Amino acid sequence: MKKEKKTEKPWGGRFEGGTDPEVEKFTESISFDHVLAGFDIMQSRAHARMLAECGLITKKDLREILSGLRKIETEVQAGGFDFRVDLEDVHMNIETRLAELIGPAAGRLHTARSRNDQVATDMKLYVRAAVAGIIEGIRFAQKAIVFQAERHADSIMPGYTHLQRAQPVTLGHHLMAYFWMLERDAGRFADCAKRMDTLPLGAGALAGTALSTDPKQVAAELGFAMPADNSMDAVSDRDFVIEFLADCSICMNHLSRACEEFVLWMSVEFGYVELPDSLCTGSSIMPQKKNPDVAELIRGKNGRVVGDLVSLLVTLKSLPLAYNRDMQEDKEPAFDAARTLGASIRLFGKMVGGAKFKTDRMSATATDGFSTAVDITDYLVRRGVPFRETHGIVGRLVKYCVDGEKEFGDLGLDEFRKFSKEFDKDIFDVLDPAVGMNKRKGPGAASPMSVKKQLKKAKRILERDI
Repeated sequence: MKKEKKTEKPWGGRFEGGTDPEVEKFTESISFDHVLAGFDIMQSRAHARMLAECGLITKKDLREILSGLRKIETEVQAGGFDFRVDLEDVHMNIETRLAELIGPAAGRLHTARSRNDQVATDMKLYVRAAVAGIIEGIRFAQKAIVFQAERHADSIMPGYTHLQRAQPVTLGHHLMAYFWMLERDAGRFADCAKRMDTLPLGAGALAGTALSTDPKQVAAELGFAMPADNSMDAVSDRDFVIEFLADCSICMNHLSRACEEFVLWMSVEFGYVELPDSLCTGSSIMPQKKNPDVAELIRGKNGRVVGDLVSLLVTLKSLPLAYNRDMQEDKEPAFDAARTLGASIRLFGKMVGGAKFKTDRMSATATDGFSTAVDITDYLVRRGVPFRETHGIVGRLVKYCVDGEKEFGDLGLDEFRKFSKEFDKDIFDVLDPAVGMNKRKGPGAASPMSVKKQLKKAKRILERDI
């Protein structure tokens, strides 16, 4: 921001004297809502064309306004626009600069609109663009997941519940769980865009306009389905920002869960993965360290995005209709969440795509911790033993192994038969994690065959969005 200048406020007609400098600093929003400049220019063009079509400004006015807006857009894009704090917000900064460029015609642009419906429109345009960018980032991450899942559709690893080894799965199956989480995220963002598909511009301050205008023309040009149904709701609605922040929070939660696993897997204790050097950092004192900082920071930034959501929910709580200045506080959380998730999803995709999985280590640990216990119960069930009996039999078998510091693979047939006469020499085939896993062929199950079905479906989704 450049040094502020003193100026007469556009609303200053009924006020005496100037604004207290501390109030001016406290109430300005240009320090953050300058992000909306491009969207404000976009909607101003559409509004000006509508005013000319309805005879509310002349064709000459329209040409001058559009010419001035092009000049301002160039200045903004080049970083040379002088955003002034004394002009409060992005709308008045652009309008003032337009007046400097084209004179009196600039004063006609604000005909039949208020900053209330103007800012609501800018925010919808911003969120819509942010949604599109985030969905693109989700697709990038999903492609990385599919790339790795396809390579590791048969790579055996332990599956966990309660962070305890539970049953063998494949790495491909594990990774694809995050593909489907992100697919739900993409759906939520798409739904968010659908629900905000009405145009606030035309609602005025809160009651609409008595002038003969055509909001449908503006809606069509800006890509909205229709004008808003209620002018008071149009200027006070921030549901779309809340929904956007909620969607960002859920998506960041998914990334945080995945990153937690990568942090654990990269530890010496797990030793399941090596992350690219370009996405890690070292220690200032311990030269041997390679830290998964990107994964940790994505996990950490989840907190700030959830905070953005909570912040706006609390801000909007109990606000009466229609517009209130409190709503100025919707922007920083929205901008922060969009930036944070946008960066996080891209880096997550790079992390997954560049990871080197230590499949030998994963496979070696897949038989530890009695992870084939369920396969043994299934074996007994197939031999006619009721499931509840098999559960007790295998539970006692596990205790026997724990007491003797053994794994299932250390036992002989005679030891198995101490617990049930139904055990036969083919029980040793069941102890191979691949055997039981390959039997799980149902929809969504962990077998390589099922993973390949998931991959086929996932590729159709990604190809559809190209």
